[in-house]
Amino acid sequence: MLRSSWLKLASCCSPQPRSLVSAISITMMLVSILYIMSIWIFTAAAQKTYFTKVHGLPSITPLISSVQETPEPIPTTVKGTIPTWIHWSLLRNGPGKFEFGNQHYNHWFDGMALMHRFQIEDGQVTYRRRTASEFGTLALPDPCKNFFQRFLSRFEMPKPTDNASVNFVKYKSDYYVSTETNYMHRVDPDTLESKQKVDWSKFIAVNGATAHPHFDPDGTAYNMGNSYRNKGAFYNIIRVPPERNGPEDTLEGAKILCSIAPRDKSKPSYYHSFGMSENYVVFIEQPIKMDLFKIVTGRLRGKSLNEGVYWDPNQETIFHLIDKQTGKEMPVKYYTKALSTFHQINAFEQDGFLMLDMCCSDDGQSINNFLIQNLRQSGEALDEMYNTMSRPYPRRFVLPLNITSETPLEQNLNTRPDSTATAVCRTKNQVFCTFEDLHGEDLKDYGGLEFPHINYARYNTKPYRYYYGCGFRHLVGDCLIKMDLESKKFKVWRQPDLYPSEPVFILSPNAEEEDDGVILSVIITPVKDKSTFLLVLDAKTFEELGRAEVPVNIPYGFHGVFNSSA
Repeated sequence: MLRSSWLKLASCCSPQPRSLVSAISITMMLVSILYIMSIWIFTAAAQKTYFTKVHGLPSITPLISSVQETPEPIPTTVKGTIPTWIHWSLLRNGPGKFEFGNQHYNHWFDGMALMHRFQIEDGQVTYRRRTASEFGTLALPDPCKNFFQRFLSRFEMPKPTDNASVNFVKYKSDYYVSTETNYMHRVDPDTLESKQKVDWSKFIAVNGATAHPHFDPDGTAYNMGNSYRNKGAFYNIIRVPPERNGPEDTLEGAKILCSIAPRDKSKPSYYHSFGMSENYVVFIEQPIKMDLFKIVTGRLRGKSLNEGVYWDPNQETIFHLIDKQTGKEMPVKYYTKALSTFHQINAFEQDGFLMLDMCCSDDGQSINNFLIQNLRQSGEALDEMYNTMSRPYPRRFVLPLNITSETPLEQNLNTRPDSTATAVCRTKNQVFCTFEDLHGEDLKDYGGLEFPHINYARYNTKPYRYYYGCGFRHLVGDCLIKMDLESKKFKVWRQPDLYPSEPVFILSPNAEEEDDGVILSVIITPVKDKSTFLLVLDAKTFEELGRAEVPVNIPYGFHGVFNSSA
């Protein structure tokens, strides 16, 4: 009976390209689950991981506060020097409005998307911002439903959110703001005006895509999206061509390159991003699981959502490799211990190995610290929340590519000098891997590293030496870090009461070395007598070159991109 119910439900959830009713299908509820997974309380192992233990964390309440639009550019005050060769714009995205009269959002990630633009020209900077929610209409929160209940209300079929508050992404030279559902907004990168709402499911049979695509040098984009069929869930590799056929062209020509079956089709994994080397897409199937049947039927059975969303520390993490040319999944699967990951740093092939570098934690339990009331805590309650969070650290896995029936079993295949990672064949189609740290012990004093960034234009999918990120000795990033992979030593930019956003690397003209360029980061503060500003660092020395102080408050955001075509 349960099996027939599931098949009937899955059948009605199967998306159809260009279907006008797909936006109100039960499948869309499942897509919404993908969005909320990144902040859910993952229930499992009782033991918590403590890498650092801090006391006296300052309150960051002003960083999680509503602000008004400034749709017209406003001037900033430049201190120091902004290099005159930078003459483009930094685009950023994140939640910016949480209250609507007496109604309010309960979760940080629910806040209405706020797009930011820093225009840099001749050493001067202007700033503007606009909201992008529900394609120009005001998205009021439902006061009768909390963050989780809004998505599952018996068999109501809610419209999936188009509040695209995670990232700016680029397809066919156009900019979009994106989250993890099937909707994106095409925006004008100069005015930040929403031009068009675009639905992935009108072009290919997927229910949404990540907000972190990867790109080949010719502009071909790759992404991932789930689909739900009568045989269960699948992970799909998406390819979007670089060419446009006309001014109104959006995702035309997008194709599913490959569909990957989960270990358990009724319990797929959550994923926020993926890896890509020159010849392979790397999908990381982690043991953060969604029991689709329990999720969809939970309210009918009187059960809460967290019964169907869980971390399983007894399941291994699986790396799937997909050949970008043939679209075929490689028969060899690579396994490692249970871990969780949100962002990858880089992946490249060398001497018969694929190096996969990523930020990851040893468990998938995430205290629900991103509820707004939690972020606005202070004193011991804030300290306790931080000290019970596991920390993300940069790590490398070395995956041997030339596995044959003659490959010896139970022997470390990683022959790379000075590498402590291991790769051991358990069977002819299974390789178990352990990682090597891409950092020294002193990184633990900075709370680990997330929001990684590299010189993407020249070193994505290639061997590289430097990566940049935020250190996290708070619930949000509180310093900027540059790591040297050769020495595993790092440089730090950190100042009291200042909280940097994700660092963005900009290559300087006529650059010869990998770190010839600057780092841009938006710095915000909860302290009234200090300024919010755009920071410019010399990427080589990690010394401050200049800052552009903004006369209005900016809330903490997520991701962004440098628009070099402005």
